Amino acid sequence: MSTLEQLYAQAEKRRVENQLPYAGAVSPAEAFELLQLDPRARLVDVRTRAELDWVGRPVVGDGQYSHVEWTRYPGGVPNAEFLTQLKSAVEADAPVLFLCRSAARSKLAAIEAAKAGFTRAYDLLEGFEGDKDGQGHRKTVTGWCFRGLPWIGA
Repeated sequence: MSTLEQLYAQAEKRRVENQLPYAGAVSPAEAFELLQLDPRARLVDVRTRAELDWVGRPVVGDGQYSHVEWTRYPGGVPNAEFLTQLKSAVEADAPVLFLCRSAARSKLAAIEAAKAGFTRAYDLLEGFEGDKDGQGHRKTVTGWCFRGLPWIGA
């Protein structure tokens, strides 16, 4: 198990190496450890309500999980209330780990959050389901589920 300082240092290293416009990036395992070690840390799932209902969601500590859609279902229309909803769910100075299906929307959410004053916005690499395998299936190559971290199905 890593220390909290090591986890944040690794996220910062990725920020510098990849010139990220937010606080940094964490792997699924690092995110899970970070959430266990830092009671102020929050996991914000930016997938659609439909994804939660049909696919499942991560299981983390009490009060550490929030759902704020980046886009709406159906249609993938941007959630115009994203920042307002985020601000009501999470304190701006708390570490916020953004999660989506495969780490595309989470990066966008981290960028917008950082622009809005969330100084500790992080992207959760690999996402919940991860990349597709050769047959087009997820949860078999990378991601929160593939890494064996706790989650509940739909």
